[in-house]
Amino acid sequence: MKRHGNTLKIVAFGVLAGASLASHAGASKAKTMAEVLATSKPSDWHALDPANTLYLELASGRVVIELAPTFAPHHVANIQALAREKYFDGLAFLRSQDNYVVQWGDPNGEDAAKQRSVGKAVRTLKAEFTIPLTAKLPFTVLPDRDGYAPQTGFSGDFPAARDPKSNTAWLTHCYGSVGVGRDNDVDSGGGTELYVVIGGARWLDRNITVAGRVVQGMDLLSTLPRGSGALGFYEKPEQNVPIKSIRIAADIPAAQRENLEVLRTDTPTFAALVESRRNRHDDWYKVPAGYIDVCSVPIPVRAVGAAAKP
Repeated sequence: MKRHGNTLKIVAFGVLAGASLASHAGASKAKTMAEVLATSKPSDWHALDPANTLYLELASGRVVIELAPTFAPHHVANIQALAREKYFDGLAFLRSQDNYVVQWGDPNGEDAAKQRSVGKAVRTLKAEFTIPLTAKLPFTVLPDRDGYAPQTGFSGDFPAARDPKSNTAWLTHCYGSVGVGRDNDVDSGGGTELYVVIGGARWLDRNITVAGRVVQGMDLLSTLPRGSGALGFYEKPEQNVPIKSIRIAADIPAAQRENLEVLRTDTPTFAALVESRRNRHDDWYKVPAGYIDVCSVPIPVRAVGAAAKP
């Protein structure tokens, strides 16, 4: 695993029908986020797709990851293949860099003689940094200017950006984003090494393939012990944090799945939520910001059915 300079193996749209976020917000009464969610309708939420949901099992608990096949179809398919090969079982988190990323992979990944077999999966793929911007791609535009992209917003359940001039769209590196590690060669990643953003990382946008995001269990990742080596790598093998397993939700019995719903980002309820964060109306706030960036908008997730807390 390269750990020097830029050779570090990093582990590191069409507009929706209906009114825009800005017009929704202007028509909404001032509410807090809690009030917005309390008045949401069942149709404002949707269930996670088990076929595109991963369960990362640690000794400390389960991390739920939603994959993004629209933006990284080949990498998502390969990550699913790796999970079905049980490639990740027994591997480990090798890096935890404060305010940046946590990364997992094969401790012997740089040794061709010792590295774990990928089975029917592949080790490297062509990069999927961006996708073509089409009228069919859902995109809820945020009203405020962004420093990293001409436009930002949400495409389905994912924070995203787009550039109408280059006719491209991409997923942004926000807290909880799951990216695919690579070397200097843009086509040197494939999913055998993955990372999760635990701080600021927007400068990685369009430089690494983003394949999904964590929807539950970020507390288990953001609190991993920080690595004392360069760039947050653990210096001793005993410091590595073992991975018990990674499974696709669809491949395990329904009774063992997390029953979660995600707030849809193409609804007036989500528009009201954005406004509640742009201009906070809680009693504590005295000066509303009047601005929000794509990484500051939460996408609420809730447990339903028997999994919901009373």
